[in-house]
Amino acid sequence: MQEVEDKTLLPNPDGSDPVTPAFRDEEGELNSEFLAAAADAIEASDADLLQRLVDDFHESEMGDLLEALEPEHRHRLIELLGSSFDFAALTEVDEAVREEILEELETATVAEGVRELDSDDAITILESLPEDEKAEVLDQLPAIERVALQRSLDYPEDSAGRRMQTEFIAVPPFWTVGQTIDFMRETEDLPETFYEIFVIDPAAHLLGSVPLDKLLRSKRPVTIQEIMNDEPDRFEATQHQEEVARLFERYNLVSAAVVDEGGRLVGTILVDDIVDVLEEEADADIKQLGGVKSDEELSDTVLYIQRSRFPWLFANMCTAFLAAGVIRLFEGSLERMVALAILMPIVASMGGNAGTQTMTVAVRALATRELGRSNAWRIIRREAAVGLLNGLVFAVILGSVAGLWFQSPQIGFVIGSALIIVLLFAALGGIFVPLTLNRMGVDPAVSSGPFVTSITDIVGFFAFLGIATAWFNL
Repeated sequence: MQEVEDKTLLPNPDGSDPVTPAFRDEEGELNSEFLAAAADAIEASDADLLQRLVDDFHESEMGDLLEALEPEHRHRLIELLGSSFDFAALTEVDEAVREEILEELETATVAEGVRELDSDDAITILESLPEDEKAEVLDQLPAIERVALQRSLDYPEDSAGRRMQTEFIAVPPFWTVGQTIDFMRETEDLPETFYEIFVIDPAAHLLGSVPLDKLLRSKRPVTIQEIMNDEPDRFEATQHQEEVARLFERYNLVSAAVVDEGGRLVGTILVDDIVDVLEEEADADIKQLGGVKSDEELSDTVLYIQRSRFPWLFANMCTAFLAAGVIRLFEGSLERMVALAILMPIVASMGGNAGTQTMTVAVRALATRELGRSNAWRIIRREAAVGLLNGLVFAVILGSVAGLWFQSPQIGFVIGSALIIVLLFAALGGIFVPLTLNRMGVDPAVSSGPFVTSITDIVGFFAFLGIATAWFNL
């Protein structure tokens, strides 16, 4: 299929062939001229021109276009495109944008669009609807589809049951390879994408699986039972999606079965679903480390973002008073030696950055289960050694610079000694805090930042000012 970016000539309704801007520019950014052309087509309710502009768009490109358009144009684009609009594009936009679009669309339009989607994409859209509208959409679906989607919605949020596709191919063990292949050739409503055939008993209990490559290499008279894997990859529908993603990554899985508490096959998870999970979890961890809610999006309102960021800024302010209290203990020293006040921010900055480095590595290792009881002390010793070595190196560098700057070797010694202490404690705090919070059942990605910052500030100021006070006997 030709890439959308390569399309530069798009005919107008009057038969002329003007040059029309590509969807993206040479740097891969959305082309403002294309966006203007799409907006003009929507304003003029010109469905034909709009259809030609977005012809052959991938669902992700349509999602990018929807996010770039003004809010009032988004639902109009869907209405103008009608049945040619792929509702899978709504799974590619921010949740706030998706909810805003769905709020403007008729229930019948949403129901018709959901019917054309794989069950996992349909669930993503249904999750964004209020309960009453969700019920209305489900009521307009055929009974078989409605029951399958409702079953997925009944599973916990962020579980394998919510991520699975309910479309799969399952056959009895006594079928032959030939029967199975003929069945797939003759059946019209096969899943759009699948990598293995599942084997079940009459009660739908999962017995095994057969990869497509093995099926196609086997002779037609061979029974499925002879070539199936008796221990197929499977997940409980209630398992958390992060755990499922971690096992997919560890064992290089492409697809896996999803079973209920009774071992009955209820769906399948494919690797493309797992890629989304990994991206979501990594995105959430990064945001939470910065004190930002995991669901914050670029499309959110100013007030929502302000409210979501306020709590951790308030927590940081409160812990900063502890560091300020330490500084006040040495206010006499600061009044008598200006050099201490000038150099103090360097100590705080170095300690904060070192603590954040260690904390980031520790939180990510805990999230991926690479850090646990079996190797915790080894990692703690390693981080302490790194902190101590960095402290010695920077003590020499900064101590020399400070000594020359203020023409005082004593100042160089004081700040050098303080740096050794603060970088060592920053490393220890950066790993002990996440480990402790994790042991207490608190998400370390959410809570580690303020504690690590407080530790590095308090230790840094106390070490620097305390050593200076003792050394100069001020």
